[in-house]
Amino acid sequence: MNQLNVGIIGCGNISSIYLDNLHDVFDNICLVGCADLNEEAAKSQAEKYNIEHIHLDNMYTREDIDIILNLTNPKAHYHVAKRALENGKHTYAEKPLTITLEEGQELIDLANSKGLKIGCAPDTFLGAGIQTCRKLIDDGWIGEPIAATANMMCHGHESWHPNPDFYYQLGGGPLFDMGPYYLTALVTLLGPVSKVYGSAKKSFETRKITSKEQYGKMISVNVDTHISALLNFKNNVTCQLNQSFDVWKHDLPCIEIYGTKGSLSVPDPNCFGGTIRYSHKGTDWTDIPYTHGFEENSRGLGVADLAQSIIDKRSARASIDLAYHVLDIMHGIINSSKKQQVLELKTTCHRPSPLPCGIDQHHLHYL
Repeated sequence: MNQLNVGIIGCGNISSIYLDNLHDVFDNICLVGCADLNEEAAKSQAEKYNIEHIHLDNMYTREDIDIILNLTNPKAHYHVAKRALENGKHTYAEKPLTITLEEGQELIDLANSKGLKIGCAPDTFLGAGIQTCRKLIDDGWIGEPIAATANMMCHGHESWHPNPDFYYQLGGGPLFDMGPYYLTALVTLLGPVSKVYGSAKKSFETRKITSKEQYGKMISVNVDTHISALLNFKNNVTCQLNQSFDVWKHDLPCIEIYGTKGSLSVPDPNCFGGTIRYSHKGTDWTDIPYTHGFEENSRGLGVADLAQSIIDKRSARASIDLAYHVLDIMHGIINSSKKQQVLELKTTCHRPSPLPCGIDQHHLHYL
């Protein structure tokens, strides 16, 4: 077996890039079909990509589908994943894994009981940018890591997203929407987090949509929209994290990591590539070339790695353990803010194994 069949549930805004890549890039995946509660959306994507339009209920029971790719909104992640697992399917979800830790643990237990795998976005950490930075850190370029900063600050997604309402409901907000990219990258680069201290607030009760599809509609805000936190990693690195939908403009770096011998500027973890800059003991920044492939938008790489992990009977890199630890970090930050105290995390995970240098879509068997 060198190829697994994938069916997609959820044909919204994010589905096109997955369909582009799974249809044309990854040769260990066979894209069978797609489904959505919105039948017209599913039919449109099925026709565009020359795959089968499958009724939602039938997707779970099709014997020719090995992995269900879950691209629904955050509130539906748990329900879709649970039903997929109950029907004997491996599953891979968009982030976050689930809304609650209890839901996440239930999925872990269910998958383990059935001998199935769960993967979860983001998979951007498998791209050229983060993987090159991982190699630089592991090879000692900055010495022993001491501290880091990570910043995602903008003024929300209502200016461009056609249906931005869910970003301001439970499971959304800057931390649960964008935080997984930053936290997954940080855990990849530095290892698991041991404790957190957070401060979170909601700055506006409503937001006005300015994207053309729903221009002028007002959204009720039901999540915190500006979050700052201190993260303590198990290796004693400390990190200041800022995640906000309330900031018009800033000059803070996406991620910088500071070590005993130098500093590393890490590219945007929401992308697969980006500029990598390195300073040795205070010298001017120097751009570093990639040591790894996948610098373009390669969403679906995590699905391909999950498929290869099933074929090779090994752990997936965008794994359930990693996603659940990231979910725990996010809940820990919010709960810390509510309790106004430092919180010890109960979960941990292994740093996902790095990709071999230079690997690309033509060498997936080396994943």
